[in-house]
Amino acid sequence: MPRYILFHKPYGVLSQFTPEDGARSLAEFDLPKGVYAAGRLDKDSEGLLLLTDDGPLIERLLNPKNEKQKTYWVLVERVPTEESLEKMRRGLKIEDYMTKPCEVRILDPQPEVPPRDPPVRFRKSVTDIWLEIKIVEGKNRQVRKMTAAIGHPTLRLIRKGIGHLQLGDLSLGSYKELTDVNLDEKSFK
Repeated sequence: MPRYILFHKPYGVLSQFTPEDGARSLAEFDLPKGVYAAGRLDKDSEGLLLLTDDGPLIERLLNPKNEKQKTYWVLVERVPTEESLEKMRRGLKIEDYMTKPCEVRILDPQPEVPPRDPPVRFRKSVTDIWLEIKIVEGKNRQVRKMTAAIGHPTLRLIRKGIGHLQLGDLSLGSYKELTDVNLDEKSFK
């Protein structure tokens, strides 16, 4: 029977079990043996990471043609205009590719988010704001590149969901195993 683990990955932790260049890894969290990350979450990002031993599911999640939606809360520098957000919604030219259309909105009310260690820089003269961004692709550092392309650098990024799987109230650095679950294509629309 395949295993499915939802893990709340902290900032500064690699999405792999082998440490590299002095960085922390999944090995320090006493996760079940034999599971692997279904996708990646950059070291400087945090939030939901799905771990499993279900190889076919990993392939379905990672294959770009399957367009699995991922939801992020993104703290950006300064408040973007509706025009800037519309550019993101339509798709942006980043490096040598055009991003697919995405969903983006300013979170209202702004969420209560536990502090990060180390904390995000704070400046009295600049208002930072949380956005919710939903994408169906996952190119390297794509969300960060998208917010930078509209002139609003990402200060903090938290993955809140992969399809219908949600981070919810899972505490930082902890995990829960999904039981009696059938993770079919509908789970990740």
